[in-house]
Amino acid sequence: MKKLLQTLSVLFVMMVILSSCGTRQNGQLIGVFDRPTWKGINPYGMVYIPSGTLHIGPSDQDVTSTFIQRPKTISIQGFYMDDTEITNNEYRQFVYWVRDSIAHVMMDDIEEDDNGNERIIWDYELDWSSEDLEGMFYQGDEKFAGKKELDVGQLEYEYEWYNWQAAAHNPLASRTSHIKRDKVLIYPDTLVWVRDFAYSYNEPMTRNYFWHPAFDDYPTVGIDWEMANAFSFWRTKFWNSYEGNGVSSEDFRLPTEHEWEYAARGGHELAPYPWGGYYLRNTKGCLLANFKPGRGNYPEDGGLYTVKADAYFPNDYGLYNMAGNVAEWTSTAYHENSYSFLHDLNPDLKYDAAEDDSDAEKRKVIRGGSWKDIGYFLQTGTRHWEFQDTTKSYIGFRCALTFLGRSVNDFN
Repeated sequence: MKKLLQTLSVLFVMMVILSSCGTRQNGQLIGVFDRPTWKGINPYGMVYIPSGTLHIGPSDQDVTSTFIQRPKTISIQGFYMDDTEITNNEYRQFVYWVRDSIAHVMMDDIEEDDNGNERIIWDYELDWSSEDLEGMFYQGDEKFAGKKELDVGQLEYEYEWYNWQAAAHNPLASRTSHIKRDKVLIYPDTLVWVRDFAYSYNEPMTRNYFWHPAFDDYPTVGIDWEMANAFSFWRTKFWNSYEGNGVSSEDFRLPTEHEWEYAARGGHELAPYPWGGYYLRNTKGCLLANFKPGRGNYPEDGGLYTVKADAYFPNDYGLYNMAGNVAEWTSTAYHENSYSFLHDLNPDLKYDAAEDDSDAEKRKVIRGGSWKDIGYFLQTGTRHWEFQDTTKSYIGFRCALTFLGRSVNDFN
């Protein structure tokens, strides 16, 4: 009987404590009990890169003697990265979303949510034969061969970002001064296949590379740095809109220059290429990446232009084509001497270049080399750059996502 009374007393005390959790009137520091659960995420098509250290610098002789890759030891926080470059079909999902959202607005498919914000009603399929949507297609003299073709010049998307660096150095300023917005045309620049090459017949690639099903699993190109950021912003919103527990993930974004290098090395500390070796061919003489092995020699590696995003073997992190195929945008601003002043913890150099800034201020780091580059640019330590408002037939991108918390596997 005594044990029963003790048990009932304990249960009574627990009930009192639990009943007071909502009001927090029991005087105890117990935290907030109605917090949503967080079990982490594992985004489809991404692999986890554990935290660790990296010795950056030249993988080979500094053939240009420019000293832009000075040796330095840094630490990188764990993150997720897309296992392939963003493909045409993946980017097309973004294009279709923008296209459909514009069409729904034209059809007045708008309602207010519980917070008073307007949102699009996605509950039905659009009727593209509707006269209300005729304005989305080329009209009159702009039609070619009588085809009904989407006017891609209307596919504009506004994305946002927060200037955390400015906020940190001027925390008393208005919050709106740190919120940045930009509208960009998001349809890939398919004309790069003609513009990048003088006296060269590449019109079939312009007509087919982004739209034809044969190229669905190939990396998307003709994407400038701002378009890649707009895609990442949309991807974050798209992901969070389907998460039901009210907890947002970290933002999808472009990787920093050194996150990219760390991931490309695949855990091999000093190897110049993602596969861990010192050579571009295996023991059978087969090329290990899609690049230009010799003057005028594009097809020896198996691809005249780009190849499928998961071609060749992945590195030891499970990442495909971290060398060759297409070079990849990073979030990092390019500065020749940045290694001499960057921090050794998650180093990065950011600069939001305005349209009227100088060309030098618009340079962004690209990494990995491409299908048209020689082997030197495939090395994990080789730095290169391109202007942020430039589109090329040999530059694509992949996204990264910072890991929240500390994985038990990070430091074992």
